[in-house]
Amino acid sequence: MQAGIIRKMRRLTESALQFQRKGFSLIEVLVGMALVTIAVVGLSQLFLLSLANNQNSDRISSATFLAQQHIDHMRTLTAEELNDVAANPVDEEVDVNNDGIYDYRRIIVVTKMGYSWRVRLLVFTIGARVYSHDDLVNDPVAHRVKTDISTLISR
Repeated sequence: MQAGIIRKMRRLTESALQFQRKGFSLIEVLVGMALVTIAVVGLSQLFLLSLANNQNSDRISSATFLAQQHIDHMRTLTAEELNDVAANPVDEEVDVNNDGIYDYRRIIVVTKMGYSWRVRLLVFTIGARVYSHDDLVNDPVAHRVKTDISTLISR
């Protein structure tokens, strides 16, 4: 008789253990979801940061190309043309992709020094259009210059 009772108790204990092993508790599920959420939020912030950095590096690359292209053009100018540019600094807005929206502001300052000219070319994003020419030339870093290239042209 006792053997029968012991068998029944073992069966009940085994079935209770099997019942407990079949799933996760609510707390385990919530903790798991919280960990996954934290990981996903962290990865999404890294993704957004990398997108912003890529966009900024694209702007810097485009501005540098734009500046270098114009400096190459300036090297083909005659002494008279360089004197004209020195007398009238260039401050222009540039539409890089011809979509009707200006992308950059380009400032060219030429200083005559004997038989040579110092050419300084600054390129800003179009947001810098609200600042004066002198403010941008005197403190380009404060206005987040994308490219500041200087060269010497002699004739």
